[in-house]
Amino acid sequence: MNEQPSIPFDLAALIEALLFVSSAPVSINQLTSALQISPSEVDSALQKLEQKLTSTTHPSYLRLQKHQGRYQLTTAAEIASYVERFLGLEASSRLTQAGLETLAVIAYRQPITRPQIEAIRGVNSDSVLKTLLSKGLIQEVGRADAPGRPILFAVTTEFLQHFGFNSIEELPPWNDESDKRTSKEDQVSLDKAHSEF
Repeated sequence: MNEQPSIPFDLAALIEALLFVSSAPVSINQLTSALQISPSEVDSALQKLEQKLTSTTHPSYLRLQKHQGRYQLTTAAEIASYVERFLGLEASSRLTQAGLETLAVIAYRQPITRPQIEAIRGVNSDSVLKTLLSKGLIQEVGRADAPGRPILFAVTTEFLQHFGFNSIEELPPWNDESDKRTSKEDQVSLDKAHSEF
């Protein structure tokens, strides 16, 4: 009978430590393998960790971020200015209105091609896409099964970090009026998050 070793630690705290030392986002499978426990136990511990980090009883400025099935620890959006100052980061690299619009379209429609982005925005987006790629806010995630096999774009974990989201599901709901994806409310939400970036 092959028994799993029992873990003598608080599982949520142990996972927090593993995420802390990891240099990249971690999957549930990686945690399951390292801890030799079931995926449901890992999932339950991740939920407990998230509750702990967002608790008002013992506030923490760390957040559990989930993107594409991977988890990592990040700092809370509300302390971004302190982190930037501490790390000596320049806040001068703000995004333009075109950059924010394009980012909003990609975030809500991902994966999406350049022609689809341009059809929604009504303008050429080549230079904006290059800027967003160079800032690490979007990434190429494959090619569409269409003539010319255009590149598909999606947002990155860095996008979530910069705008203070723990997961893509936290984006505000989109007001899908006649299938247009650039509603003013959502743009205001991204603008507000960006002003704190």
